[in-house]
Order: sequence, then C-alpha cells, then structure tokens
Amino acid sequence: MLKEYILRNWTLILILAAFVVSLKVTVFLNKKTIRRMLSLIIEIFLLSIVVFVEFSFADTGTHGTLRAVLMAIRYSATPFILAQVIYALVKRLHWLVFLPAVALSAVDVVSFFTGIVFRVDAAGAFHRGPLGYLPFIVAGIYCAFLIYILFKRSNKQAMEVIPICFLCFAFISGLVLPFVFGSAYASIFCATIAVALFVYYVFSILQQTKNDSLTGLLNRQAYYADIDSDPEEISALLSIDMNGLKAVNDSEGHAAGDEALITLALCFTRALRRRQSGYRVGGDEFVIVCRRNTRDEVLQLVERIRKSVAETKYSCSIGYSCADGRTKSVDALLQESDEMMYAEKARYYASSGAERR
Repeated sequence: MLKEYILRNWTLILILAAFVVSLKVTVFLNKKTIRRMLSLIIEIFLLSIVVFVEFSFADTGTHGTLRAVLMAIRYSATPFILAQVIYALVKRLHWLVFLPAVALSAVDVVSFFTGIVFRVDAAGAFHRGPLGYLPFIVAGIYCAFLIYILFKRSNKQAMEVIPICFLCFAFISGLVLPFVFGSAYASIFCATIAVALFVYYVFSILQQTKNDSLTGLLNRQAYYADIDSDPEEISALLSIDMNGLKAVNDSEGHAAGDEALITLALCFTRALRRRQSGYRVGGDEFVIVCRRNTRDEVLQLVERIRKSVAETKYSCSIGYSCADGRTKSVDALLQESDEMMYAEKARYYASSGAERR
C-alpha cells in the first residue's frame, strides 16, 4: 500500500517538499507565518493519506465503518484546511476563523451515526444525506472570504491580482470539479491545493523583492525597472516628499518617523487607481507613475492624496508633470514634477517657520 500511495502522490510529495525547503530558506516571511504554512503543509499531507486509504477501501468494498470515519475526516478537513490557508496568508486574523470548520466537523461526526450528511451502506455504497452539500457550501464560503480579503488588502496591481486570481481559480475548481468528474477528482484535490499555494507563495516572494519592506509600496529597483518598460505609455509623474520627517525623528524617535512614512504610504495607496503605481525611492521620497492617464485623472489623484493626507497629522509636498499627449522623456517629467514639489516644500517651510534641516 505504501508503494501505491507514493506512486499516486509523488507529484504532491515533491511539491510539498519544495514548499518546505522554500519556507526554510526564505528571508521575507516572519516566523509565525512560516509556522502556520508548515502546519498547513502537514495537514495537506495527512489529508492525502486519508483520501488514499479511503478510496482504497472503496475500491475493495471492505472496511465500511472505517471508510465512513475517513470520509467524515475528509469532509471536515477540506474547510479546515481552507481556514488554515486564510489564517496563514492573512496577517492579524483571529483564530475565530476556524469556528465554521469546527462546527462542520461536529455535524460530520453526528452524520457518522445519523447519515445527515452522508452514509455508507452495508454494501459499501455511498449515499448523500439531507445536508450532503453542506461541506461544499462551507468550503465555498471560505474560498469567497479568502479571495475577498486578499483582494481588499492588495494594491490592485497586476503583480498581486494575478496570483490571487490563480488561487481563486484553483480553489473554485476544487469545489466544482467533484461534480463534473465525480469521486475520482478527490485523488488530486490535495495536489491542486498544494500547487495553488506554492504558486501563490512564489508570486508573493517575487512581489516582496519589488516592495519596500517598510511601507509596502514598490521600491526604487522596481521604479527603475518599470519606467524602462513601455516608457511611451507614461503620461504623468508625481513627486512627493514628506514635510518634517527629520523633526519627527529628532523629537519622537525613528520608530515614530517610520510610522509617519507608513501612514503616508497608506494614503497614497488608497488614492491610486488603475494604471497608477506608487514607489518609495528614498527615505521620505515617493514617486507615482501614471500610464495613459489624462490630465484630469492626474489632478484628481493629486486631490485624493491631499485629502487623505489632510486627515492625518502629517504633511507632504506634491509636484506633478503631465505629458499632455506630447512625447516627453521620463527624466523630463521627473525634473518638472521635482521642481514643482520643491517649490511647494519651500513655501511650506517658509509659512510654518519650521527648520527644514
């Protein structure tokens, strides 16, 4: 039986092994997230064993009672694994996310005696009970919640949206394909989840290499790479500089300065729309690249940023430059936006009486 399990699940074993090695060598994830991901990997591996043994019993028509126990475990494990996925991928999420999975597990245990969700008769035939679709409904709710919360917390840029869409497609296939291919799909369910998570993990690591670790905005390297990609589509640049960062660092400490930068970056992120990307290119220096945006769209972006920042206790100076349909190099756009930004910064320090350095 061990040989047969390895042959049927070799791809899954390799993926999970690669996942473990990647988690061990990564430097982008905190220890808590790594522990949660490792727990998830172990759960998927154990579920694959349960599925293999259960369907082996189904093929031979033996061990009907034990098969029913394994089926209850499988029905309970799927939503639980999805809850663990959410718990691992979404930071600061409360453990209460597991409650629906725990409640379903209790129903599955009761079903072992009552057949309310499923039952296996004396001949080894499977029968779906009145609540037979409940495990799929709970799993579907978990999938919808996961996709919603990941998309809500993303920057809405392609680099983050694409892996979320891939994860969505993989999980939905896990809910739909059992009704298309029947019980045969269960044998590849674990591999489907493992592949989806590993691909999402790889995309996340790639994203981390492009992100500024403090603010979550794209970093300086990403800025230079992106402006070299289809520069003719860049219609405007915004230069933004925080006012008074040195004063905050000197009076309240660098932790307070970091908090200020994080707050401003969040304001910028909330203001961004389609074809608008934000970068942190220096200590308190930010750039927003607009592609195929009209002047009105750029002015609306500036207004959204000013309004959002005004709701905080911080301040920033903004400059912008629009191509207005003309061919203008990125360097020219940046020079113009910098000049406007520095002029606004000079007015700020002149009117406030604060020391600039």
